[in-house]
Amino acid sequence: MIHCEVIVVGAGVAGIGAGIKLKEQNVDFIILEKASEIGGVWRENTYPGCGCDVPSFLYSYSFNPNPHWSSIFAKQEEIKSYLMDTVTKFHIQESISFNSEMLSASWDTQSNQWVVHTLNEQYSSNFIILACGPMHVPVTPKIQGAETFTGQSFHSAEWDHNISLDSKRVAVIGSGASAIQFVPEIQKEVQALNLFQRTPPWVIPKPDRLIPTKWRSAFKKYPFLQSSLRSLLYLQLEFFNRSLKSARLSNRITKLALSNIHRFIKDKALIQLLTPNFSIGCKRILLSNNWYKALIQTNVHLFKGIKEIKGSQLIAEDGSTCEVDLLIYATGFEVANPPIAKRIFGKTGVALDVQWQGTPKAYLGSMTPDCPNLFLTFGPNLYTFTSAFVIAEAQFKFMVSAILKARKHSIHSIEVKTTVLDSYNKSVYKDLELSVWNSGCSSYFLDKNGVNSSTWPWSIFKLRRKLRRLKLRDYNIVR
Repeated sequence: MIHCEVIVVGAGVAGIGAGIKLKEQNVDFIILEKASEIGGVWRENTYPGCGCDVPSFLYSYSFNPNPHWSSIFAKQEEIKSYLMDTVTKFHIQESISFNSEMLSASWDTQSNQWVVHTLNEQYSSNFIILACGPMHVPVTPKIQGAETFTGQSFHSAEWDHNISLDSKRVAVIGSGASAIQFVPEIQKEVQALNLFQRTPPWVIPKPDRLIPTKWRSAFKKYPFLQSSLRSLLYLQLEFFNRSLKSARLSNRITKLALSNIHRFIKDKALIQLLTPNFSIGCKRILLSNNWYKALIQTNVHLFKGIKEIKGSQLIAEDGSTCEVDLLIYATGFEVANPPIAKRIFGKTGVALDVQWQGTPKAYLGSMTPDCPNLFLTFGPNLYTFTSAFVIAEAQFKFMVSAILKARKHSIHSIEVKTTVLDSYNKSVYKDLELSVWNSGCSSYFLDKNGVNSSTWPWSIFKLRRKLRRLKLRDYNIVR
């Protein structure tokens, strides 16, 4: 059995950053990565047009600024390259065990350690950091007759680049964050694009542009310019996050989104199909400059949801049909109910997903009872309208603070008190009750029990402040 002080699960945005921060403090760690290379969501998602909807200068580590971003909103290849360069720069590669998927993690009450199994190895550690991320397991909906489909199919998160789209009759199920990026790209290539949309998203213009060479040179020569821009972008997203709680500001954003529809769409029936019937912000707000432009092309047909599949024929909810050669599921991920919880067994030996009973709970999205010395990244109720890097770095401070305190005070295990978690969740749910995120739409913010176990109800600043350090009084301690 291999022992190390900390096991990090996953080598994506959170796992790489956690490794760097642990290395800075001379903490012995290993990163277990299921694939043969790093990147997480930016390795897995390779669909046409794949990119980020957070500005690049904020969607990056504060401790590793990149002055060379080619555009305000970077594409998948560039983000993945940035992560690979970060691993090289901070010498993390040697601490990553590739092709090492964590199959289970169990708390040993005798040794006060975690025992982790992969296919070929067994590990023990004092702490575990689950850096798997929320966009991890694709969701494919159950559709009547799906097994009879005679064409080819795949999920957008598992894009099959061996399948040619040229002159194909393609159906896309879903109109969320991935569809809004790849539909305008493949529309130019396919014979027919049939979009099956259950509910339309709110879409606002994307303020994207290429970054001039002289700007990039200035950012490299004067780093304070880039750090100042990063701070400005952070404040803008903080303001946007809070504006959804203001009726006046929310109405302004709604008007912007409506004007975006009317700018491209002139057909009244199509306008009605593309106008959401829920408050803006209830679901994820999407950014695009070419979504509506793609939908008015002559080879694009919009359907109101899918009802059934019969061979090569797809039947919409209103009975209309189309013949299809290729079916692409743009149906998102299992966000509110993370599958990794099935592999975690705490003090009682009961799987974490069984304990959660469909509603994930974690104090500050980071620690949960019955699982001492275990940290979650991007855990329950940590979704905000900001950069994942901002949230991850706040959590790194919290985790490293806990690990160093355990060292200093000879603490064997740290477990959040149930009373502390219950009180915290009571406040979270109370403030979410009247928020736009709980205003009645069906979204991935809601878990299988209909509880919003995804969204952070307060300011990003408040989250960062609360995660600044671990307070021992909130935890059960074993020395």
